[in-house]
Amino acid sequence: MQKDQFLTRRRMLLAGAAALGAAGSAGVVLAGGAEESAPHAPAPLSGPQARQALKSSAFRLQPLTDDGPPRAAPRRLKVRTEPILRISGRGRHMMLTFDDGPNPDYTPHILDTLAKYDVRAMFFLCGECVVENKKLVARMADEGHVVGNHTWTHPLLTTLDRREIHDEMKSTSDAIEESYGERPQWFRAPYGAWNRAAFQLGAEMGMEPMAWTVDTTDWMTPGTSTIIDRVESGAAPGVVVLSHDAGGDRSQTVHAIREWLPHLIDSGYHMTVPPRRL
Repeated sequence: MQKDQFLTRRRMLLAGAAALGAAGSAGVVLAGGAEESAPHAPAPLSGPQARQALKSSAFRLQPLTDDGPPRAAPRRLKVRTEPILRISGRGRHMMLTFDDGPNPDYTPHILDTLAKYDVRAMFFLCGECVVENKKLVARMADEGHVVGNHTWTHPLLTTLDRREIHDEMKSTSDAIEESYGERPQWFRAPYGAWNRAAFQLGAEMGMEPMAWTVDTTDWMTPGTSTIIDRVESGAAPGVVVLSHDAGGDRSQTVHAIREWLPHLIDSGYHMTVPPRRL
């Protein structure tokens, strides 16, 4: 697809998401797992170009295994009306998140950098990528990262009916569980475009909705220096940083994190992830 066509389609999708009701504000998740209210702030629409949603009949939604014990029903959560945008707690804590992966060309390099500095992050994965890269998903979990659900095909949820949204979310949770043995406890809507069904279904599946505070705009491939500047200028206690490890050429993201991560650590920031619910 030519660049001008890519940008035109992206603008149309983002405009549609805004018109159909992306979330406007959010709560705060505490480092210890509790919650408190937060000042209203717009939930940004962002991310790489969507992969066109397939018809439900074309999804790879069948159970990944036909044998073995049945899955335990997830603990249902309170239904939110807004996604979580920030974290809170004492000290200079931030949270790093990566969307759209895993991707064998970029995700391993990001994991290597995180391991080098002993940092944990959240990875919101697309199911169609999970089934092709199960070892990477297992590596994420083994190294202490939090794995979240980012739908199967990265569609604009506000254009889907409830059944289609359910299939996108459930099939991805099934694939993640098949990869490392646990179902995800967090969900992020593609483009930050939330609707009532996404909040309700996520809660039914035991997943809290997570958005972000700082967008690196790496999905625009603006240049490594621009990505570094956006992270460093946006750094502040409680922010959630959005980056991507798939969905396009993410070499700039790979190079940028090698620069901004040690800088933030040297500046006194601590990278955290939400606590695991038992």
